[in-house]
Amino acid sequence: MTPPAPSSASRHGTSGARARRRNREVEPVVYDFRRPIQLSREHSRILQLGFDSFARQATGVFTSWLRTVCSVQLLSINQVSYDDYIDSLHAPTYLMKLSAEPMTGLAMMEVPLAATMSCIDHMLGGPGSDKQPIRPLTEIEGNVLSGLIERLLSEMRYGLAAIADFELAPQGIEYSPQFAQIAGAADVMVVVNFDLRIGDGAHHLSLCLPFNGLLPHLAKAAAPAPVSDRELAKRERAAEVLRRQFAQVPVEVNVRLRATRLHPDALGALRIGDVVRLAHPASAPLDVCVDDTTFAHATAGAKGPRLAALIVGAPKETR
Repeated sequence: MTPPAPSSASRHGTSGARARRRNREVEPVVYDFRRPIQLSREHSRILQLGFDSFARQATGVFTSWLRTVCSVQLLSINQVSYDDYIDSLHAPTYLMKLSAEPMTGLAMMEVPLAATMSCIDHMLGGPGSDKQPIRPLTEIEGNVLSGLIERLLSEMRYGLAAIADFELAPQGIEYSPQFAQIAGAADVMVVVNFDLRIGDGAHHLSLCLPFNGLLPHLAKAAAPAPVSDRELAKRERAAEVLRRQFAQVPVEVNVRLRATRLHPDALGALRIGDVVRLAHPASAPLDVCVDDTTFAHATAGAKGPRLAALIVGAPKETR
């Protein structure tokens, strides 16, 4: 039995859904020509691998410490000015200044106070409800949270080990973004954004790193690793084997005359017995081609009962 053809309404609905998905996936990104992008694609890839690893480890840390289902996912890695990053934060919030030797400058990790209080509530045996007090932490609350923060910093150090062996250490807590001055307003920063989910609650977590302090370590991590003499010898042997094998691969070779141009009317009027004047001079050699690439010239001839071509030279650009 032949299945019924989809109706016009269903086809339009499917195409409309696809269009809506494309519109959601592709969104315009603001580009500031006064601050050209300096973070290369290769550097972004290195950071993405490191922070993806950190997000996976942080998911386990939050779940085990809070004893509830948690998840951490990497959202984006952006290059912005420090002033723009501070303006994007809500006040008050939990800001931890960090040193990251051997990287110069200070970094900063931001966790919304709602997420911070929810973590403390869970660790003290509470339900971690959405309604949490938005205020600075007390000394006891700070001590309760410090163990979780230290574990997260340890996992972050592990995730970024491919870039450098960073020694992440807390350097102070701030609750007002305007008072957390770790860089100049126009300094370029690398901002890493995460999606933090604690139970049913969704929160935003971010990390701010100084671009000038991070760049030398990214460049070093992206540099090709030194190759030993043994590895060089293996590569040379592999290249020689590859050259020998390619020399034995058969290819299709064409011997061609030069192209002749005809008007479409003249081409359509051709009949059996018509003679076409070729644009190839009688004294000019033929072109020997492989895949439309001319690599030699030849003259027409014969070898026994078969036609043949005698190679007489190579094009100037291939000599």
